[in-house]
Amino acid sequence: MKTAEIVTAKGTMKLEFFEKDAPGTVKNFIDLAKKGFYDGLKFHRVIPGFVLQGGCPKGSGVGGPGYTIKCELDGDNQFHDKGVLSMAHAGKDTGGSQFFIVMSRTQTAHLDRK
Repeated sequence: MKTAEIVTAKGTMKLEFFEKDAPGTVKNFIDLAKKGFYDGLKFHRVIPGFVLQGGCPKGSGVGGPGYTIKCELDGDNQFHDKGVLSMAHAGKDTGGSQFFIVMSRTQTAHLDRK
């Protein structure tokens, strides 16, 4: 299983990827991280009980890497439980670098397979 870490001033988050369920998405995230794309970026959207969102180079939620990736929605692990990292997007096949970390299953079930 591929892993990564997000290091912040508040501590380190350890990630485990479901590569079987979203191989292109995992590859994109890891490639961006290895290139240093995420270095120094802020979590620009923090909604308690919902999500913590980052990965925007502009810091406003409207930026990305300059390309988009295909949504991968058919895997077994396509559910937004607490602690899950998922790619953010504005519609099908519009994501690129932004991601969010789920803070509560109660508020995120509507995002499953979206």
